Amino acid sequence: MPVEPSPATPADRFGGGLLVLWRGAVRLGAPLLERHLKRRAARGKEDPARLDERRGRAALPRPAGRLVWVHAASVGESLSVLPLIDRLVAPPHGLSVLITSGTVTSARLLAERLPAGAHHQFAPLDHPAWVARFLDHWRPDAVLWVESELWPTTLAAIARRRLPAALLNGRLSAGSLAGWRRAPGLARRLLGTFRVIHAQSPEDAARLAALAGRPVDGVGNLKRAAPPLPAAPEALAALAEALGPRPRWLAASTHPGEEALAGRLHQGLARRHPGLLTVIAPRHPERGPRIAAELAGQGLNVARRAAGQAPTSATDIYLADTLGEMGLLYRQVPLVLIGKSLLGRGGQNPIEPARLGCAVLHGPHMDNFASLSAEMDAAGAALEVADEAALAAALDRLLSDPEAVAGQGRAAAAWAAAEAQAVDRVEALLAPLLELPEAAA
Repeated sequence: MPVEPSPATPADRFGGGLLVLWRGAVRLGAPLLERHLKRRAARGKEDPARLDERRGRAALPRPAGRLVWVHAASVGESLSVLPLIDRLVAPPHGLSVLITSGTVTSARLLAERLPAGAHHQFAPLDHPAWVARFLDHWRPDAVLWVESELWPTTLAAIARRRLPAALLNGRLSAGSLAGWRRAPGLARRLLGTFRVIHAQSPEDAARLAALAGRPVDGVGNLKRAAPPLPAAPEALAALAEALGPRPRWLAASTHPGEEALAGRLHQGLARRHPGLLTVIAPRHPERGPRIAAELAGQGLNVARRAAGQAPTSATDIYLADTLGEMGLLYRQVPLVLIGKSLLGRGGQNPIEPARLGCAVLHGPHMDNFASLSAEMDAAGAALEVADEAALAAALDRLLSDPEAVAGQGRAAAAWAAAEAQAVDRVEALLAPLLELPEAAA
């Protein structure tokens, strides 16, 4: 239902002033934004052929009829909203969908997986002229914003044009809530752009409601309904042949410090599990050369996937420093540690390996997925380990018992399948906003 505006408070007016300052600063900083784009392109973080899209220029004509703009910052957000996009473009809705994102990896995945009737463009940077150019071309009939990337200029432009907008799968950690409370007027103003706010957990709903000053729906996490990560059959066959029957485990989406930890664990575990292969997939693959050098300094034999090096019988660590291949790795290495959960804070998405039947381990710092990881632990779909010693013990036990790995993987897959109905609830929540047929909702 549309939200009635409430009387402006001093905090709201202060928030409006901050928005004016932000827009002014961004206008003056346009040359810096240009240099920023070129630096990112040089580092492979932007597509040089598509930089104009970041300036709000469209590469495609606007399709006829009603168009919904979906913004998803990166890979996880993009994948989570694909089932909803499938429904929006199909009968009886038959809507056109424009999805924007900000990473090269997400653009590649979406090019492979978007249905007919949906198109991808890189999101414009938060410059007033670039955002206006983007909106003037695409003229969306509604806006669906995924998760928590709140760009002030863009949201203010959406509000000024009175576009029906919804925030989907909203996420707000306790730390972020504390930060936003330093500027409550700005937070309320930005969240006021959305007629519907949907949170991915009851805890996120409570925190977003505290900032927005109104109730927030927590009807299910879209990431629970996302399809399994893809893997090309040829790549699967090639990796299976390269890995052979060796015992193995995967440190997934690792951050600095976790690769060295995995190296230490390998050295201890390899004495009890001959032929052990430790696979490491860093969250930021461009760190691959530095990680390889660090592990070689531990006396480990490292093969880098990005360098075309296949693992041999002498390989200790297979460094999967490539983009978009987690679906491949989860299918071939079913024992997984979730990165950024043992040494770092926040964790990474545990649903992706669960959906592919992996036995999932994670540390105590799953702040960004607290509700999910707690539910998975309770269902036997994941196991929390307190520290490096506890992780070593858990890996030792599971590497010694393949049936235990398979059993935990089956529990994880069953849990993920049971959670896949979130898209039904979100579609029903959006029905009034998008004017969807009653029967479909």
